[in-house]
Amino acid sequence: MENTQSPIEQLRAQVRQLWDDLSPAERAVCHYLISTSPDQILFASAQELGTATGTSNATVVRTMQRLGFGGLPGLKRALAAEFTSAVAPDVRLKQRISHVGQDLSGIWQRVFDEARERVEHCSRLLDAEAFKKAVELLVNAPGVFVYGAGASEPAAHHLALKLNRRGHRARAVSATGFALADDLLWLTHGEALVVFQPARKLKEITILIDRAKAVGAGTILISDELVGSFADRVDAVLAAPHTPTGITAEPLTGIIVADALLLALDTLDEPRSVEHSHQLNALREQLLGPRFR
Repeated sequence: MENTQSPIEQLRAQVRQLWDDLSPAERAVCHYLISTSPDQILFASAQELGTATGTSNATVVRTMQRLGFGGLPGLKRALAAEFTSAVAPDVRLKQRISHVGQDLSGIWQRVFDEARERVEHCSRLLDAEAFKKAVELLVNAPGVFVYGAGASEPAAHHLALKLNRRGHRARAVSATGFALADDLLWLTHGEALVVFQPARKLKEITILIDRAKAVGAGTILISDELVGSFADRVDAVLAAPHTPTGITAEPLTGIIVADALLLALDTLDEPRSVEHSHQLNALREQLLGPRFR
């Protein structure tokens, strides 16, 4: 039977189930979570929750893990799904501004807090086997088709640019609708398709994955969901948690995952990376003069 409980109701049910096994500090965190409004949790940092509950940010993170959310960003993501579908974007923006306030030092810290939480959450979600498979697909591919639309486009262009600089032929594609068909024609057997899945569901993702399967290309999905609807249809899924609040840029974790793939490629095919780095710098020097070096 389908679970019709809201995320906050699911949170309360999980707290009730685990209550007897929780430490006093973890109970303090849980009591605060189930008694405050979801939007208060959504915009709070682990440090702020630690202060509000008389515990620490480490206790907050540990409690989230005990509750099955992997960390605070995991809980925020669950709450944000209902929040963003029920609240208009302009209203969400007003609420975000209201929660942040006008303390410039506080604004600076809040952005870094969320960025840190997302990156640490992303690191904890590592699937070592999926990462190994993704690297193997890239290092052996004659070409790489990197797709990212909307907010995912910067991550796709970043990966394609850096792959080319290492001697791996790559192209970044961000087209949607009718225009994507022209790019899909050139996805061929043995290539690797890397898809940065955006927060909103796109029909194009399904068609890309189907096309890759039809022509015999390997597929790597960099997604907010490790067990989403595409997980069993691709070769590797790597986690890149999206922002639950909009305070930090959506492609932040996708770019970091791309950097991890690139460093792994450098270690597996050092001669190619070094040689192409040398050629790139020689060309730059010809273009800009010897002072460039």
